[in-house]
Amino acid sequence: MGRYTGRKCAICRRAGEPLYLRGPRCETPKCAFRRRHTPPGPQRFKRRKRTSEYAIRLREKQKLKAIYGVFERQFRNYFAEAERLPGNTGENLLILLERRLDNVVWRAGFALSRAQARQLVRHGHITVNGKKLDIPSYLVKKGDVIRSKEREKSKNLLRDFAAATTSRSLPSWLQVDRERLEARVVNMPTRDEVPFEIKEQLIVEFCSR
Repeated sequence: MGRYTGRKCAICRRAGEPLYLRGPRCETPKCAFRRRHTPPGPQRFKRRKRTSEYAIRLREKQKLKAIYGVFERQFRNYFAEAERLPGNTGENLLILLERRLDNVVWRAGFALSRAQARQLVRHGHITVNGKKLDIPSYLVKKGDVIRSKEREKSKNLLRDFAAATTSRSLPSWLQVDRERLEARVVNMPTRDEVPFEIKEQLIVEFCSR
């Protein structure tokens, strides 16, 4: 699978809002979005024009993909699964993305950003139910226990990140023990606990056309 290697601040500028893709750096004056709110690219000859309904829906979908760091094929698979599940398709989609292992590591405060959490999982620093798991897209289930691998390097990494994220609010569906570097999934996430504004109905309309 490929990965995005371009400027993450350009994604925020294109979306027209901060997506916090670089963790705490996005809250500092160094953030390019805070310095320039215009979309990326030359501005001299750009004219302000009305945004089409198609563009609005596409932008919302691209925003969600960027936040969770998934590519188009992955996203389509998640959407197809959300359609098969009972209930609201848009809410099902957000809950599936929230259940990704890399997102859970970030939500537990063991990484500064989702991209960093994905790297921790890929490099084998994370275990699920006592077994090393290096698949960021793994969907956690109720009762799963996510913790640091039993080696000093992994523990030191997660301990440093946990210390830097003590002010981050934790979701109620996770029970986190920062001392033991452990997070337990006590419930499935709900739509109300998704920590950003997203208009999932626009995404459903775009993907269902």
